[in-house]
Amino acid sequence: MTESLGSTREAAWRAYIEASQRLYTQLEEDLRAASDLSFADYHVLVLLSEAPGQRLRMGELANRLIFSPSRLTYQVSSMQRRGLVSKEPCPDDRRGSEAVLTAAGLLVLREAAPHHLASVRTHLMDDLDDAEVACLTRVFDRLGERLRASRATTSTHTTN
Repeated sequence: MTESLGSTREAAWRAYIEASQRLYTQLEEDLRAASDLSFADYHVLVLLSEAPGQRLRMGELANRLIFSPSRLTYQVSSMQRRGLVSKEPCPDDRRGSEAVLTAAGLLVLREAAPHHLASVRTHLMDDLDDAEVACLTRVFDRLGERLRASRATTSTHTTN
């Protein structure tokens, strides 16, 4: 049988799960109300806006979003229909494709960003002091690194 977490760690786990789900839901609701974008839409637009040439290979975008290839295809297709992104062949490898931020997508992102950042401040950052922000950053950077490494190891073993 699996060892229990203990009451302190179980309380931390439950507080994290409940608060993170409430936070995600609130941020998504605020984003949709202000811009009609989903959280996934916004994240795609941000990643493309920060990429060289405002374009990323579909596989790279899927990895950064932590999406399966089919989920990314669905997401990009939905955003294409709304004119926010386009999908183009890779210039270096015609077998691959890239998601490309359109001018309309950039405009929507620029209009949505101030509202989204205000929501993030209101529902998370304004309640934290500098030490708490630093602690969250350390915890989630370390956790993210470990999970990325674990996923890379798992992917390597399943493809061999």
